[in-house]
Amino acid sequence: GTIERYLEEEPRLAHYRHALEDLLRQRDHVLSAELEKLLAAAGEVTMASGQIFTMLNNADISHGTIADEDGNEAALTKGNYLRFMESRSRSVRQAAFEGMHQPYIDHRNTLATTFSSSVKTTIFLARARKYESALQATLLPSNIPIAVYDTLVEVVNRKLPLLHRYIALRKRVLGLDELATHDLYVPIVPEVEASYTYEQGVDVVMRSLTPLGGPYMQVLRDAFDSRWVDVYENKGKTAGAYSWGVYGVHPFILMNWGGRLDDVFTLGHEVGHAMHSHYTCARQPFTYGRYTLFVAEVASTVNELLMNETLRKESTDPAFEMYLINHALEGFRGTVYRQTMFAEFERWAHELVESGGALTPEALSNAYGELCQRYYGPEVNIGEFTPIEWARIPHFYRAFYVYQYATGMSAAAALSRMLLDGGETERARYIEFLSGGSSKYSLDLLRDAGVDMTTAEPIEQALDLFGSLVSKLEQLIDAV
Repeated sequence: GTIERYLEEEPRLAHYRHALEDLLRQRDHVLSAELEKLLAAAGEVTMASGQIFTMLNNADISHGTIADEDGNEAALTKGNYLRFMESRSRSVRQAAFEGMHQPYIDHRNTLATTFSSSVKTTIFLARARKYESALQATLLPSNIPIAVYDTLVEVVNRKLPLLHRYIALRKRVLGLDELATHDLYVPIVPEVEASYTYEQGVDVVMRSLTPLGGPYMQVLRDAFDSRWVDVYENKGKTAGAYSWGVYGVHPFILMNWGGRLDDVFTLGHEVGHAMHSHYTCARQPFTYGRYTLFVAEVASTVNELLMNETLRKESTDPAFEMYLINHALEGFRGTVYRQTMFAEFERWAHELVESGGALTPEALSNAYGELCQRYYGPEVNIGEFTPIEWARIPHFYRAFYVYQYATGMSAAAALSRMLLDGGETERARYIEFLSGGSSKYSLDLLRDAGVDMTTAEPIEQALDLFGSLVSKLEQLIDAV
């Protein structure tokens, strides 16, 4: 009761209340000073499995060459793999898929040992800190009940028929007698030939985010005018795009603008991160000036969903509308369905080891293959290469991390719908969410904004939206 008494007696401690109460909440899992020192000293040892995987995966494994669409030999790398998987040539897709996964089959014993060591490390640290399981040890520090994780897996499994329907549509449009895993990434709607200057991209973002209200839009306009965004590719600049918030300074966004529609969506996505950081730093003291991973992708995904909705409403071109719908569907498939499949695999692996089982290469591939078959459904022949995919997923070395992508997108889908259908109250609650930082637990911030992630409802609503988009795409394809 000492700290509680200090909080009552000293008004100047008021803004530290949540931080101190959060520490007290976890006191049962804090060890003696001597044991804490010992665990801290073992830090580099406990990270070894992930570092070994990183070196093997990024430095030592080579994927050789394949014949591209023109019959020329081309190096297959992790960087160009997706481009080959989106090829209209099925032979190119198959060669890329097999070339990517063959080295992992060749190194399956090493990779199984590495992954097993990572799982055992997570379990060891959980038990050392007196948690009931590795899953609890990962979720409890953020005050996330295990039921949130389990509910995600249960609801997504219940909604798998919607994914199977989308995959059946893919098979029909591609005109294939049998769908293979390497056919799951080629766009079923050809990319629309559209080029955007950066200024046009900014205009799309500004038009799309008007449901967030006047004050938000003014900050956003000032952000663009004040050059928060470093737009173009440059020597030594990191590839891709990212945003980073710095307390006391405006957020920074780095782009590598190429003029494609994907660049426009990426800009909107990074703006979501930047505005989340801006509002958090503007409204919170330094103590609470960062938001958690559980909500990190919510604002960025809200922006993408609002942009997709706006562009679809403005479109008079059925081909462009189909492309936008397919873009949204692939977002749901890759973020909600795929990441939940990963989450289910992680839960199985840790529970197997916790019960005394062994993660052999055969056990891992069999379990992963069965999951892929269940998620992809009867239209897909997963073949001999898909079951080894577990061996190349770097996120698995950060235990129970990926489920947050799925919960984040589910929350974003619910919030975007509220913003589109609601009014000033919904906008105000959303801005309060963006401003919350870590001043409350993530579940409480989302609940105050109108989304209760301890229930099945947000996930069900997100996947019902997925189903409605599948129906719309079916109608448009049938009308062509």
